[in-house]
Amino acid sequence: MRVTVLVVALVFVFSIRHSAFGIDSFHWSLPRGLPVPRVPADNSISQPKIELGRRLFYDKRLSGNGSYSCASCHQQAFAFTDGLARAVGSTGAEHARSTMTLTNVAYNVTYGWADSGLRTLEAQMLVPMLNEHPIEMGLKGHEARIVARFSSDRASVAAFGAAFPREPAPVSLQNIVKSIASFERTLVSADSPFDRYLYRDDKNAMSAAALRGKDLFFSETLGCSECHASFNLSGPVTFERATRVEPLFHNTGLYNVNGRGAYPRTDRGLMDRTHNAADMGRFRAPTLRNVAVTAPYMHDGSIETLQAAIDHYARGGVTSPLKSKRIKGFPITPEQRRDLVAFLESLTDKSFLTNPAFGPVR
Repeated sequence: MRVTVLVVALVFVFSIRHSAFGIDSFHWSLPRGLPVPRVPADNSISQPKIELGRRLFYDKRLSGNGSYSCASCHQQAFAFTDGLARAVGSTGAEHARSTMTLTNVAYNVTYGWADSGLRTLEAQMLVPMLNEHPIEMGLKGHEARIVARFSSDRASVAAFGAAFPREPAPVSLQNIVKSIASFERTLVSADSPFDRYLYRDDKNAMSAAALRGKDLFFSETLGCSECHASFNLSGPVTFERATRVEPLFHNTGLYNVNGRGAYPRTDRGLMDRTHNAADMGRFRAPTLRNVAVTAPYMHDGSIETLQAAIDHYARGGVTSPLKSKRIKGFPITPEQRRDLVAFLESLTDKSFLTNPAFGPVR
């Protein structure tokens, strides 16, 4: 498969126009070919809203017991994952799934590992905030107390007022969600060695091994790009004015606990939402951008390294009647495995992992 399916992603710049009464509009200034992220009509984006969202993202007052922030599970150094096999919530409970990266999250068609109904960041955010099985942020039943923590703080009131200048009572749970979603839409990664080689004509950006790995990745023999496609190296993407596309979920042959394709009852993927037996073990293909820093892998963190992940797909997963037809297995030599790992490592955007604009406010 040719690499030309990727969209150019070079820089990410904002410009803002203010009026005497607050924010008139927000202008994305993006390179030619990189689509403008889709923004919900009821949550227009603005710099004050982004700045408030960034503060809230790192604020532990947002959890029920005041011990966790969004950043507790989404850490910048790990491409906004946490380095754990399975996420741990604010009460210490271990989850069934690993934390997903927020890399280029604005372009996702759906959110979470296996939920076709979560179509916006705003809708997704209510899951960790209000979920009780397991508890994540632990807001359920404490919403008024959480809002009071911010409405009683003068600096927070001023920040909410700047972000929502036309609202008489801007400090609200709804506006907390809108602000954090606005910040997360700015988490764009497009400065990896792969980007520099492909889009900036920097022929020294990628090693010879990484270039060989690139050819393997996009080859028909391996077929990696069948599931990890587009400029985001992920499942389907969306953006402003894009034709509506449906989400895709795949059973990658990770489990077959009963000989008929069943996954462990702790997490059966999309089936737990749809109750359709054909959806057993089906999960969304996440972006591979920054994948080298997001180990361990798969929805439950059951594969520790990139090498082991490649071996899983080379074997074609486990034998299962429910496994995706795309998971067929492929021959690969030790040298080719090293080359493929080198390519995946070339997707690491170090500036994204260290950009102070994405970190806590100092």
